[in-house]
Amino acid sequence: MGNPLLDISARVDENMLKKYDLECNLAILAEEKHLPIYKELVENHDVEYIAGGATQNSIRVCQWIVGSPKATTFIGCVGKDPYSKSLKEAAEAAEVNIAYMEDESTATGTCAVLVTGSERTLVANISAANNYSINHLERADIWSLVEKASFYYISSFFITVSPPSIMKVAKHAAENNKLFAMNIAAPFICQVFKEPLVQASAYWDVIFGNESEAEALSNALEFGTTDLKEIANHMMDLPKANAERPRIVVITHGPNATIVATEGKACVKAGHWAARVIIQRSGCTYPEKCEFDPEA
Repeated sequence: MGNPLLDISARVDENMLKKYDLECNLAILAEEKHLPIYKELVENHDVEYIAGGATQNSIRVCQWIVGSPKATTFIGCVGKDPYSKSLKEAAEAAEVNIAYMEDESTATGTCAVLVTGSERTLVANISAANNYSINHLERADIWSLVEKASFYYISSFFITVSPPSIMKVAKHAAENNKLFAMNIAAPFICQVFKEPLVQASAYWDVIFGNESEAEALSNALEFGTTDLKEIANHMMDLPKANAERPRIVVITHGPNATIVATEGKACVKAGHWAARVIIQRSGCTYPEKCEFDPEA
């Protein structure tokens, strides 16, 4: 469950980052000053349109690795326009089961992906994605999809949209001993949306983040350290609703070693492999066949 966005990706120089007051390699929500960036990309650069949104990308890659058709489902809000049609076609081509809420009054969300060298800076104008309603989640046909699932993944970007929806799924997972995973998503989430993030943290069976996100969480929760291993241990010690499952904390660190607190190394190996394949391509795309070998 997350924010479905159409990525508008292009290679740019650092002057464009400066023009829009952007910090390299960060992901932000677009402010008024950033809105002209989408038109500028389309008019002045060789752009590529890719079905995106952090969670939808993750589900597409998961579906690719699992390989069994319709093994995954994605829930989020789109507009009723050509962009949403493109998103749905791309997701269905990846054999993901789509359960979009459609908002006819608002355009489908977009994300400017500014590629500078090996770095990517993301500026998301989530538009219709911001209008997701728990009423959609509570529809019998949608909630039945939640009940059928065994694993749940939600990016913290969705905290800016519908915390009640996150908590409803999180509580269902805990009450039924199913795995609930989240991603910190971006440093600003820890700073601006601390309260709903802390509420959700009690349900984390698996929590992902990179080094800057982990440091932001440490600062927000006053862990008193910037050491990533110490931060991972503090995250392990946060209150937990489902005591039947040990928490797994995963902190990535660019080309440096990934920090894993508790179990889960096989999953990290798969994640590293997928990232290595995808980072060499344009946007979140991958070969038709997944050749990951867990025994290699």
